[in-house]
Amino acid sequence: MDLQENKKNAIAFYKTAYFGEPKKAVELYVGAEYIQHNPAVSNGTKGFIDYFTKMQKEYPDKSIEFVRAIAEGDLVALHTHQIWPGNDQYVTMDFFRFDQNGKICEHWDAIQQIPEKSANQNTMY
Repeated sequence: MDLQENKKNAIAFYKTAYFGEPKKAVELYVGAEYIQHNPAVSNGTKGFIDYFTKMQKEYPDKSIEFVRAIAEGDLVALHTHQIWPGNDQYVTMDFFRFDQNGKICEHWDAIQQIPEKSANQNTMY
């Protein structure tokens, strides 16, 4: 496994889908199967494409910053800062598993809204 290539491809996959081209993201970066663990998204590539197509229609002005990418074995973890309309801000942590051909085949994530007030002065990213 080429860890740097997997990190690059995970970010490209995420950006491509997030900014409105989920079908292209699947065509370029997903392998023969796609297992989805986010309970809001149907399993498989169709569920992924449907979810991100709807997201782009409803929220075209969202933004994302990739804070860090970590790769180990067949996994890549992405830590992001997202800003949505109305200045709603979220921190996400996404995990992607790659198959033996270097294609994404499984996804997990955790999403947390950044609160207006914090008990400490550390950022969430």
